[in-house]
Amino acid sequence: MIKDNILKVKKRILQACLKANRDPRGVGLIAVAKGRGIQEIQEAVNCGISDIGENKVQEALLKYHELGAASYELKWHMVGHLQANKAKDAVRIFDLIHSVDSLRLAEELDKQAAKIDKLQDILIEVNTSGEAAKFGLKPGEVAGVIKDIAQLKNLNVRGLMTIAPIVDNPDAARPYFRNLKELSDKINELLPPNSKLQTLSMGMTDDFEVAIEEGSTMVRIGRGIFA
Repeated sequence: MIKDNILKVKKRILQACLKANRDPRGVGLIAVAKGRGIQEIQEAVNCGISDIGENKVQEALLKYHELGAASYELKWHMVGHLQANKAKDAVRIFDLIHSVDSLRLAEELDKQAAKIDKLQDILIEVNTSGEAAKFGLKPGEVAGVIKDIAQLKNLNVRGLMTIAPIVDNPDAARPYFRNLKELSDKINELLPPNSKLQTLSMGMTDDFEVAIEEGSTMVRIGRGIFA
């Protein structure tokens, strides 16, 4: 089941890239393993998955240590909301934190990363829909926060992340993805060449093809792989 699901997702990624005239090697696939067991993750890894996404730090810690003991070479992504009091554990295990939504959180991550001499890769979460229930910076706040984070020596801002609203028609999510891409382009006009934003984490099981068409470089697929 998981093997078939992964093959289907990869095929859909390829088709979306062809439609958008993009190189499929420019789109990373993150398997979001929230609530999934070790055996399910191992099966996915054995089918070629190398990037694992988690929503909660404590759940990720347990899986990280168990799978690490099995000598899997994986990249770990924090894709859920991250509280500042979890920063210490987060920087210990995550290669990329997608959900930095405040300068305060960034400062705490920088502090904890400095303690272990790590340069922590992060993405800035942007609330492109303006929904009150969603986390993320307002688009107008992002450039200023990135400027402030640039002063923090142990953080590296790789790009932006957003979560589109739940919609019946995936095409209805397109404006939110397009807004993130346009925001990234505008910010890049202000950044020096060696600091350009390269990553756009957007698109999940129900809307990732539209996200790819709008420029996503990472899609976060949970149900589409593990259902």
